[in-house]
Amino acid sequence: MSDFNLPGTIDRVDGRQKVTGSATYAAEYRPAGMVYGVLVGSRIAKGTIKAYDVKAAENAPGVLAVIHHLNRPNIPGYAAAEGDTGPGGLKLFASDKIYFDGQPVALVIADTCERAVHAASLVKVAYQKEAPQTDLLKIKDKAQAPKRGGAPYKRGEAGAWQKAPVTVQGEFLLPHEIHHPMEMGSIIAVWEGADKLTVYDKTQGVKSAQRTYAQLFGVPADNVNVISPFVGGGFGMAIRTWPYQVAAILGARKVNRPVKLMLDRSQMFTMTGYRPFTWQKIAIGASRDGLLQGITHEAVGASATYEEFTEGVVRMSQIMYACPNVDTLYKLAHLDVSVPTWMRGPGEATGAFALESALDELSYKLNIDPVELRIRNHADKDPENGLPYSSKFLKECYALGTEKIGWYKRNRTSKSMQEDGMLVGYGMSSGIFGAYRSPASARALLRADGTLLIQSAASDIGPGTGTAMVKIAADILGLPYDKIKFELGDSNLPPAPTQGGSGTTSAVGAAVHDVCTAVKEKLTELIKATHDTNFHPGDQPPAFKNGSIQTGNTVISFGELLRRNNLQEIDLTRNSKAGEERQKYSFYSFSVHFTKLHVHPDTGVVKIKEIVTVADAGKIISEKTAASQMIGGVIGGIGMALTEEAIFDHRYGRYVNSNFADYHVPVNADVPHIDVLFVNKPDPYINPMGAKGMGEISLIGYAASVTNAIYHATGKRIRQLPVTLDKIAL
Repeated sequence: MSDFNLPGTIDRVDGRQKVTGSATYAAEYRPAGMVYGVLVGSRIAKGTIKAYDVKAAENAPGVLAVIHHLNRPNIPGYAAAEGDTGPGGLKLFASDKIYFDGQPVALVIADTCERAVHAASLVKVAYQKEAPQTDLLKIKDKAQAPKRGGAPYKRGEAGAWQKAPVTVQGEFLLPHEIHHPMEMGSIIAVWEGADKLTVYDKTQGVKSAQRTYAQLFGVPADNVNVISPFVGGGFGMAIRTWPYQVAAILGARKVNRPVKLMLDRSQMFTMTGYRPFTWQKIAIGASRDGLLQGITHEAVGASATYEEFTEGVVRMSQIMYACPNVDTLYKLAHLDVSVPTWMRGPGEATGAFALESALDELSYKLNIDPVELRIRNHADKDPENGLPYSSKFLKECYALGTEKIGWYKRNRTSKSMQEDGMLVGYGMSSGIFGAYRSPASARALLRADGTLLIQSAASDIGPGTGTAMVKIAADILGLPYDKIKFELGDSNLPPAPTQGGSGTTSAVGAAVHDVCTAVKEKLTELIKATHDTNFHPGDQPPAFKNGSIQTGNTVISFGELLRRNNLQEIDLTRNSKAGEERQKYSFYSFSVHFTKLHVHPDTGVVKIKEIVTVADAGKIISEKTAASQMIGGVIGGIGMALTEEAIFDHRYGRYVNSNFADYHVPVNADVPHIDVLFVNKPDPYINPMGAKGMGEISLIGYAASVTNAIYHATGKRIRQLPVTLDKIAL
C-alpha cells in the first residue's frame, strides 16, 4: 500500500475501539433476561413439510418455545402482502412449502445458547420431496426477462458488431459467491411493551430496517429503535432485512423476553444472499484501427422461485465506451435456491469480467495495446444520453497506473516473458459505477467545552464513515480531530440512507458539511455581536483554527465565545439533498486496475506479484481509509478471480462447501503489495466536498485484470471463474 502517513491525514477514529475489543457489535449487547434463538433449516431444496416432531425439543432443558408454521404468532405485515414474500423477503413460517435447502422451518428458543443448539438438533421434520433445479446452465434457455426493468436495451443498431472487420465473442461464467464478512448475521430483539421495539442489529441501514420492522409488526416507526453503531463487514449481505431477523423479533414477542439470534457460518450461505451464478455472452466488433462499432451483451442470472432479484450485469457495456451501437439483454433463471442480493460491485462487477476480458482479447487481435485501445474508445460524454460528465479523469488513471507498474516495459506478445523460471503476465482492466447522492440529515452540537458532536443515522460497515465525517467537520471548523465525535448507527438519529452503492460519503458528508457550515456561520454571527473584539463590519472573514476564531489580533476559543454570549451550546440540524445538477450532468466514478503475476510453467499455479489500482473518485476526504477501501475491494477481486466458488450438488440442491475450509477466500499469502493511487480532483457538481464513491469501483473490473494477465503469461484465455489449475492446463 502507498504511504498515507502524510500531514493532514487522519487515523481511523474508531480504530482503537475495534482493535481493543471495546467496540460493541450486535450480538454483544446484554439486555436483562436475554434468551437465545436457533433456526432449524430445511434438509431438502424443494417440496413440502408433511409433519413436525418437536416433543423432544420442547421437553429439552431450558427450552421456552419451538415455533414453526403451524403455531407461528401473527405477523401483521404479511397480511397485506400477496404471494410468498412480504416485508423482509420470504414470509417466515408462512406455509408448508420449501423453496431452498436450509430454509428456516423452525425456531427454537432456550435460556442458553448451548441448550438452544441442542434442542434445535432434536427437531424432526418429515418432507414430501420434489426434484430441485439448481443448475442454471440446464434451464438457461428458459430464462425470462425480469418483471421490472427487463426490457432489452438498444443504442443504434442491434447486432452491429457482426458487420465490423474485426470481431471477438465468447461466453463467460461466474459462480455463486458468498459475502462472508467476519461478523455473521446477528440480532437481539427486545419488546418493551406491545408496541415498542428495540433491536440491536447487524444492518447497513438502520432507518430502512426500522421501516421494515414497523411494517411487519404493525407498530409506529417511531416506536422502533434499531441500534447498529458497529458492523463487522457487510459487502451487501446486511443491506436488506432477512427472515432470520424477523424470526428473532417474532420469538421475542412469543416468549416476552429479549431474544438473541446469530447465524453460524454455514447458514450464511443460505440465509443472507450471495452473488448469483451468471452466464454471459458478449460480442464486440471494431474497425482495424480499434474504434468500437458494436457491442452485444447477453446475460442470464440466477434468482429464486419465490422472489425476483435483478442487478446491472450488462450495465457497464451500455455506458463505459464510446460505441455507437450497443444492445444488451438480461434475463433471470428461477432456481430452487435462496434469493441472491447485491454483493460488492453488484452486477457491474460480474459484467465487467466479460466486457473487459473481451476488450483484452480484441486488443491482441488488433495488435493494439490494451490501454491504448481503451483510450481510443474513451467516452468524452455519456454515450447513453449525451450529457457531459460532472467530472471524468479516467485518462489520468490510465497514465498513473501504467507508469507505476511499468506497463510499457512489457513485451506485448503473450507467453513471451519469464522471470525466475516463471511465466510473467501483465493485465489491466477498467471499472465504472454511478456516483450517487441521496438525501441525508445531520445534527451538530457544539458545546461550551469546545467539543463537537455530530449525529446521523448512517452505518459504517468498514470503509471509515465516521473518520471521513470527522475530517469534513474538522476542515470546515478548524477543530482538532480529537475534539469531534461522530455518532451513527441509531435509527433515532437524523435520517441517512442505507450504506450501499458507494453513496454514504457523498450523501452524509454533504449533510455534515452543511450543518458544520451553519455552525460556522452562527459563530461568525456571535463574533460580530461580541463588541469587545477587534472585529468590524467589512473586515476579512474570521479565521477558524484549532478550535478558535481569529479576528484581527484577537483569538477567541469557541467555548469562550459561547460563554460570552451566555450560550451552553449551538445545536443545529440540516437536511441535504441533490439539486438540478443531476439532470444536467452524468455522475460516475472510474477505476483502472493493473496486475503483474507469475504462472508456473509446469503446474499452472498463479501467484500475483504486484497490483496497482487507480481511482477517479473526486476529492479524497481521508486518504488512509480511502486507500483501505481500494485495497479491500481489490482483495475481493482476487477472490473472485482465483479462489471463490460456492458449489452445488445439483442432485440435492445443496451446497457442498458451506464452510471456511472448503470455500476459499483470499488470505495473506494470496495478497501482494498493492499500490493505491488517486487522481484526487474534486467533482464540482456532486456535493460540496467534491467527493464521489469508491467502494464499488475498487472491485469492479479487477478480476479481468487477473485473467488478462494470465493470458499474457500463458496464451490461455480463461472465461470461467475462479481460475483453477484445470482451467489453465498448460
